[in-house]
Amino acid sequence: MSQRIKIKALLQSGETGIDVTVKGWVRAFRQNRFIALNDGSTNATLQIVVDFENTDPTLLKSITVGAAISVTGKLAASLGQGQTVEVIASTIEVLGDCDPDKYPLQLKNRPSLEYLREIAHLRFRTNTFGAIFRVRNTLSFAIHKFFNEKGFVYLHTPVITASDAEGAGEAFHVTNFDLANVPRTESGEVDYSKDFFGRSTNLTVSGQLEGELGAMALSDIYTFGPTFRAENSNTTRHLAEFWMIEPEMAFYELKDNADLAEELLKYVISYALEQNQEDLQFLNQRLLDEEKQKPQNERSELALLDKLQFCLANDFERLTYTEAIEILRESTPNKKKKFQFPVEGWGTDLQSEHERYLVEKHFKKPVILTDYPKEIKSFYMRQNDDGKTVAAMDILFPGIGEIVGGSQREERLDKLETRMDELGIPKDELWWYLDTRRFGSCPHAGFGLGFERLVLFVTGMGNIRDVIPFPRFPKNAEF
Repeated sequence: MSQRIKIKALLQSGETGIDVTVKGWVRAFRQNRFIALNDGSTNATLQIVVDFENTDPTLLKSITVGAAISVTGKLAASLGQGQTVEVIASTIEVLGDCDPDKYPLQLKNRPSLEYLREIAHLRFRTNTFGAIFRVRNTLSFAIHKFFNEKGFVYLHTPVITASDAEGAGEAFHVTNFDLANVPRTESGEVDYSKDFFGRSTNLTVSGQLEGELGAMALSDIYTFGPTFRAENSNTTRHLAEFWMIEPEMAFYELKDNADLAEELLKYVISYALEQNQEDLQFLNQRLLDEEKQKPQNERSELALLDKLQFCLANDFERLTYTEAIEILRESTPNKKKKFQFPVEGWGTDLQSEHERYLVEKHFKKPVILTDYPKEIKSFYMRQNDDGKTVAAMDILFPGIGEIVGGSQREERLDKLETRMDELGIPKDELWWYLDTRRFGSCPHAGFGLGFERLVLFVTGMGNIRDVIPFPRFPKNAEF
């Protein structure tokens, strides 16, 4: 295979008059003369000019939409509209045929996003998904870059665990049992002592608890990996398998935690705007075209690129849960009973509609909410002196709602044990977690950033199943 040049690099080089080899997939073939070639490095296609009069007709017939080809030729300035250079082909080789009668991605039809989810193995070849997954790649790299520059240690926490960090009981069980012949104890319960790990295990819902162990020695760590929720939720915002970024920092309090989360979000958004200008401009136009189909009152106030710049330009609004409840209780939608879940008073668990109202209507900027009632938050969050609230924080974004959830962790052993007893969380199963409070405990904090929700926000897509390569949700584990 001869050395190839990627189309993006070739278009950016500005060179002409050189011999090049390019390889990719045919997007279009017009008049037996002009091939539009794409290799995934950019949404742009490179025009290949074919000398059809001196080319084998059998070869011409095999150059179909979707076929993989290799082209060697001279790079020349192009007179055609929308392109600066083209390749005058000297040799063309078809590397992989594509039957045009069976190939589901044809120019003449524009498949819906729903249909493309059914052929997720091919949807990368569309401009929309090419742009999405290049942006996803950039955001992933930016996260590692951000933490590396700050001296964080990247910690790989386990995918299989015996703990349920959230205590919600929505974990996927992991077993090596023959499900037709599960061993039982004398009392009839499943005998997990005979299972592979000798105990009940599940896929992780969070790397946080293990991350805290690392932070108690390495100071600043982060995890970035897959997490799982067996939640029977068929919404545009939930997945059964998704990726989480979870930093944990020793000697941090709640304000330090919020400062870091805001800095991280601004850093990665800014990095994507710098690195993926072409992709984001494409997605911005796609969203504008989509918005035109909606009634005026349902359209976004800001275009995608404006929304991203808006988040960079504004300090995030910070307020307590108590202040937010008062704003929501007195809001027009609440008084007119427009909320699906009415806000009756303190203690209400905020829903996405409430979070979006605060961000999009009231403050018109990203919001950091702090100090939630302890009854609606997890056992590990530090209890405030008022006895009612915990040092928790959520970051709310326009169009998304909650994008980050975090807290200062409870470092006091007696307080943590009392809270675990109140919630019925067995201390003997988390003895290793409690040890960190016995041996050199210190104030520490951390947060979780749902990666797909970040990608959803940056790309302007409306369904979380469109920003992960192969979505997993109830009744779906294809590919």
